[in-house]
Amino acid sequence: MSISRRHTERHHTESAGWLRAAVLGANDGIVSTASLLVGVAAAQVSHESMMLTGVAALVAGAMSMAAGEYVSVHSQADSEKADLAREKAEIDKDPVAEQRELTAIYVKRGLTPEVAQQVAQQLMQHDALGAHAQDELGISVTYRARPIQAALASAASFAVGAALPLAVTIMVSGHQLLLWLSITSLVFLAALGAISAKVGGASVLPAAWRVTFWGALAMGITAIAGSLFGTAG
Repeated sequence: MSISRRHTERHHTESAGWLRAAVLGANDGIVSTASLLVGVAAAQVSHESMMLTGVAALVAGAMSMAAGEYVSVHSQADSEKADLAREKAEIDKDPVAEQRELTAIYVKRGLTPEVAQQVAQQLMQHDALGAHAQDELGISVTYRARPIQAALASAASFAVGAALPLAVTIMVSGHQLLLWLSITSLVFLAALGAISAKVGGASVLPAAWRVTFWGALAMGITAIAGSLFGTAG
């Protein structure tokens, strides 16, 4: 095989950022909307009121997820920028000391002092800030915070997740709605857990069971609260 041929590998960590936001958004969309609709159904309100509740939950939840994710990830991005600015100032002030710092890091990782010094010197010449960002601060291109990407992924995935129980509510009415909502929402959650585990390279069954269990618990508690409210009304 020719040395010049490039060997590329796809790692699951490359999708860690968007996958986390997407799974979190879809899971919240299903759980919160389904739980809300189950609780309202247990309170025995009209079908029109349930559909209005579902639409409101979808819109409000998507906006809330987008805003929360944006603020959270933007705070992380601000911290990264501050660390990089401080590191750049240190490199400009005393590059020799910063090279020694890199050398010490590589020695701790198992390189000989001579090799570590050569690696540090070459990396400092090529991209000093990039080398310190990745090896000293732990900031890499893969894990860099992207607020807008995270916000859009969370909002879109929440809307998709919330649309599933809402669609069931639109198609089913009467006394069967509560049963259909509960069953289909648990199926949706199990499928989401399995898909996210598959994409992330994790075990499928534990992930599917985990999200299904907590979704069932949330819907059960909300159904009890809705039933009590409906009885009280």
